[in-house]
Amino acid sequence: MKRKNKLPVLIVLIIIIFGLGLSWLGLTTVARAQDEDGPMSELRFVVVRDYNGKPVRNAAVVLHPVNKKGKQTRGGLELKTDNEGRTTIDGIPYGPLRIQVLAPGFQTFGEDYEINKPALEIMVKLKRPGGQYSIYDNAGDAKKTEDKKPPEAKPQP
Repeated sequence: MKRKNKLPVLIVLIIIIFGLGLSWLGLTTVARAQDEDGPMSELRFVVVRDYNGKPVRNAAVVLHPVNKKGKQTRGGLELKTDNEGRTTIDGIPYGPLRIQVLAPGFQTFGEDYEINKPALEIMVKLKRPGGQYSIYDNAGDAKKTEDKKPPEAKPQP
């Protein structure tokens, strides 16, 4: 009877030891993978209005990885600015990065950057929306004939 009681305890101990071994192996693999990726950078963003320099809060700063051909790859990350128009992220690998900034009431900003420093601050100045253009230039300006004012009558001498 004592023998049967020791068997489950032995199995539990084996599972714990095996589990610790796997987690240790996993931690060393992650550490090695980070070392092989190369240097990392801390990015700081400041988003302000173009016309007065005041901060834009709650703007979305979207980071897209870019491959060697300049094509945007899968994945990405979105950050939000605080009340001072600032946001920060650490652990971005060196290389090309496409940055987009979106905020209601402003034009979307987009530009590619080469990340090659341990710390980089990027200031983005958002502009107000510009006029919209159409291929139907004057279609909306046409008025009905009854909406037009009649020409003023000039007094005759």
